Amino acid sequence: MTEYRRHRFQGGTYFFTVNLADRSQTLLTDHIEILRESFRTVKQKHPFTMEAIVILPEHLHTIWTLPEGDDDFSLRWRQIKSEFSRHIEIAEKISNSRIRKSERGIWQRRFWEHRIKDENDFARHVDYIHFNPVKHGHVTTAADWPYSSFHQYVKRGIIPANWGGVAGLENDLNLG
Repeated sequence: MTEYRRHRFQGGTYFFTVNLADRSQTLLTDHIEILRESFRTVKQKHPFTMEAIVILPEHLHTIWTLPEGDDDFSLRWRQIKSEFSRHIEIAEKISNSRIRKSERGIWQRRFWEHRIKDENDFARHVDYIHFNPVKHGHVTTAADWPYSSFHQYVKRGIIPANWGGVAGLENDLNLG
């Protein structure tokens, strides 16, 4: 079996996908304030810059830039997941392997990361993040989804408020 190796770059910028174990749950949006506080708590101890984010009911996408000399995004995700889980009532099925490791059954154990290579790669992933609620059928325009950095991008004049509602835009994002 091949061992999975994460691509680490100190001070790097990364795109992440993090999922709930049970993708039929809506814990992330049902408990949005707990999730936000979990991010704030971990950022205080282990700083990073959140460049973009979207939180959907059962998964999230985000782009982070880590401080110079730091490549430990795994520590941050472990702590965010743990902080969130501590504040959620136990209602999920917990497997024997998770019980042996003193884990909850809320999150998928792994997450997916991609190191952002350049400005074009960054822009494509920000677009992907902001269009994701439309892609998944939660809303008809990106502006309609409240749990997204889309609104900060509009306030800063980076993208127009009517961006992300055009049919077929997902094909233009071309993330492969």
